Order: sequence, then C-alpha cells, then structure tokens
Amino acid sequence: MIEDPTRVAAFEDYPLTRAEYLGTMAHFYRGEIGRADAWRARLDPTTNWAVVTAGGMLSVSFAGPDHSHVTLLLAILLVGMFLGFEARRFRYFDVFRSRVRMLEENFFIPIIRRNLVSPRENWREFVAQDLDRPKFKITFVDAVAIRLRYNYIWIYLAILAAWITKLYMHPIPARTAGVLLERMRVGPLSGRVVLASVIAFYAAAIWLAIRGDRRRGFSDEVHGVEGEMEHWKT
Repeated sequence: MIEDPTRVAAFEDYPLTRAEYLGTMAHFYRGEIGRADAWRARLDPTTNWAVVTAGGMLSVSFAGPDHSHVTLLLAILLVGMFLGFEARRFRYFDVFRSRVRMLEENFFIPIIRRNLVSPRENWREFVAQDLDRPKFKITFVDAVAIRLRYNYIWIYLAILAAWITKLYMHPIPARTAGVLLERMRVGPLSGRVVLASVIAFYAAAIWLAIRGDRRRGFSDEVHGVEGEMEHWKT
C-alpha cells in the first residue's frame, strides 16, 4: 500500500515518548492540584458564615431578658443551611482530591521510591474514565457527616449550650424543670414538643458525625480513598 505523501500525520501516528508522558502527567497533576485547592478554599467561607451567624443570633438572644429563645432555634436552621452549602462544595472538592491522591499513590510514589510498579495496575483506566465521565466519590450524606464531624458539630453544641442557658436565665433564673419546660413553648407548640424536636435533631447530628462511612471510612482532606474503588465506577 502506497501512502499519500500529502496526508497529514495524525496525533495517534506518533508514539508517546517517556519524556512526553512524564511532562504531561506533571502538568495534569498541577492542574488537578489547582482545581482541588480552588474548591477547598470555598469551604472556609461557609464555615465562617455559620460562625458569624450563630454569634449574631446569640448576641440578639442575650441582649435582653425579654428576647425570645426562638432566635437560637432559628440559628440551628440557618447553620444547617450553611452546612448544606458546604457539603455540596465538599463533594466537588473530593472529586479533584481523589484524582490527586490516585496520581500521588500510583505515579509519584513509585518514581520517588525508584520502584516503577504502581500499587494499582489499572489506575490509569480509572483516571481516564473519571475524566471522561466525572463522578462524585462520596454521597451528600457522607459529605454532611464529614463537615459535621470536623466543624459544625461544635457550632451546634455551642448553640445548644446557649439555648439551655437562655432558658434558665431569662427572665429570671428557673428553679424547677417544669419552669424550663414551660419556657420552651413556641407558639402553639408545647415545651415537650420543642424539647423532643431538639433532642431528636441533636441525636441525629451526633450520630451522623461519629458514624463514619461503612464502606471506606471518612474521606477527609488527609486520608486516601483508594482502598475500595466502587466509588470510582460509573
């Protein structure tokens, strides 16, 4: 077969050299680090908003004995809204962080050790597939659990302590548990209903914060995610 001399060679006609491969992977790694850093930087503002909001609501609630404790219950809802925002951002951050960890564990570690055998033979296929069809590596519930465990549970506990203190102190120190229960009333909702709702919410939050992910443990900024690969599959 005689080749057409006017034909322009395609990219696939040229073999990829070792230098080209290493250079491409280095640039790819740098790009994924940049994307992961960008999404990681977006996590802190939502936590700051939650802290400022909680602090502001505490200030309003304790500004006078006639100010309602409902302000602190609203703080719980607002902080929950910020937690939802942050969990969504964390899922995007985790997509790029997972790729970075895959490259570090299977590309850079063998080079550094000068033992050019990757721990996972088919890691390139996983990365290529994820570039073609990106997939979240954790569920929204897992992301909420992670952010609760490391940040938001402490904000919620501070609000709870403030709520109990508010009920006890204002308008005058409560002498019995019955008085505290009566002060928990919110409109048509009795104190028992409000107390049961608060207990249920905090029990769920604490359980979610400590339960972990049964499949592969918490996927935070430090721990690797490559023990199980089900979360990489489309």
